[in-house]
Amino acid sequence: MASLIIHAVLGVATTSYVAWRNRRLFTGRWAGVRVSPLEALYYLLAVVSVGLGWYFNIRYVQQFGDRASWIHFTKSLFSNWAADSAAQDYIIANVILFPLWTITDGRRRGIRVPWGFFVMSLFTSFAFSMAAYLAVVERQVRYDRAFPPAAPTDPAGEPAASSTA
Repeated sequence: MASLIIHAVLGVATTSYVAWRNRRLFTGRWAGVRVSPLEALYYLLAVVSVGLGWYFNIRYVQQFGDRASWIHFTKSLFSNWAADSAAQDYIIANVILFPLWTITDGRRRGIRVPWGFFVMSLFTSFAFSMAAYLAVVERQVRYDRAFPPAAPTDPAGEPAASSTA
């Protein structure tokens, strides 16, 4: 049970860190600061995902007691051909594709610490972290609409010449 508590603390810590580093998206009085319906759906799915995960993880620890460990848990993922198929899909998506996607896309969008969503997924759940990432993307899009980037200028401070002239 101690490992579940440690995971909970690390899950809250990593989620809080990512939110803190992106706090400009959640604070202030700018158009779009309110939670949109799509963003609310992402939050709802994140909470449901982590809640279900906790339910099953607690049941797992209760069932296996001292044998419950990361090694035992991982071996259990590969308990039959159907589970093997789902497990390899989940592992490739969570450990390889998710960090590539969030880091690459997050940097392009201006999301701070995009790697934090992958770290978060190690302590919460893949679905929680994906939903959290999509919620932050939704918020970042609205933030960018409220604060469009300034037009580029030349060194003298004049508007840069258009390359399409």
